[in-house]
Amino acid sequence: MTQNIDDLLPEGLEDRLPQSARAAARIEASILHVLDSTGYDRVRPPLVEFEAGQAQRMAGEATRGQFRFTDPASLRTLALRSDMTVQIGRIAATGLADAPRPLRLCYAGQVARIKGDQLDPRRESLQVGAELVGTDTAAAAAEIVQLAIASLEAVGATGISVDFTLPDLVDTLAKAELPLDPSQVEEVRRNLDAKDAAGLRKAGGEAYLPLLYAAGPLEDALRRLDEVDAGGVLDSRMDGLRMIAAQLGDRARVTLDPSERHGFEYQTWFGFTIYVDGLRGALGRGGTYRIGGTDEAATGFSLYPEDFVEAVKADEPARDALFLPPGHDAARAQELRGQGWRTVAALDAADEGRALGCTHVLRDGQPVAY
Repeated sequence: MTQNIDDLLPEGLEDRLPQSARAAARIEASILHVLDSTGYDRVRPPLVEFEAGQAQRMAGEATRGQFRFTDPASLRTLALRSDMTVQIGRIAATGLADAPRPLRLCYAGQVARIKGDQLDPRRESLQVGAELVGTDTAAAAAEIVQLAIASLEAVGATGISVDFTLPDLVDTLAKAELPLDPSQVEEVRRNLDAKDAAGLRKAGGEAYLPLLYAAGPLEDALRRLDEVDAGGVLDSRMDGLRMIAAQLGDRARVTLDPSERHGFEYQTWFGFTIYVDGLRGALGRGGTYRIGGTDEAATGFSLYPEDFVEAVKADEPARDALFLPPGHDAARAQELRGQGWRTVAALDAADEGRALGCTHVLRDGQPVAY
């Protein structure tokens, strides 16, 4: 068969065929069920918003990777969302501004970006997550991390790992413990994130070199971090990390990379990345932050389960289906659908149930297995 070039999809976009679509739908529904069962109300922001509004809430960074176009009605620039978290913050700050705090919200939807990267060329992804708005405590962070793990457990993920980080580490230490000139802070942050020892020395951040090696299993990393923090300015943060980890028990392996900031540029004192065995990259991330425009504290997580869908779709079972032969009893078929049966009706005498993927046939008013 010759393929028409007009039928090709743009790079980074793909169709989900039935088995894959079933897996994606099950995974999304399972995660949302976990969130709903723990008191998180679902909200559904629009796919497109004004670019300026999103840019204001994320200091201009939110629109860098977004598809943008002009609204023919307002003649203003619109942006196709590339992240739903900023939209949840807008909802919390506007339509739900007077709702009691802490406010628990969850969401699921497609997001798109202008281009992928070498490790993940995908340009459209499913994002599912939760936000806990109005509190900034270790207890809130522990709830969010546990929810992220419970969500992955619900979809069958195993070998879960969580990597903690302290996004404001340099800012906190630079104030007193390891003083830096304000002009040095950003360069020290950047070199720590790049694990560049030579760059740290050049930037005048030699005192921060031990942080490059304060990573690994949580207790080992905290011990090395405590040696750096002789003055104790990080004590409350380290206590918070221990409390979060203690509540996880043996549900996940916990590590710490205190200087990791890639993807955590807008987080405050706590961030985390979540991984599962068998997948190359991170499945999600989260942490504490401030909602742009109101500065209200919030904690949340986002999962991007596309790679997990790809890993499990081959084992996604098809539902039983009941073949309805020509001349079947329509009232009985409706009754069976009400009982949960999926039916496939013959359109002519040549149709054959097994060829159409059916597992049962309606005979004498009863489902009979092939």
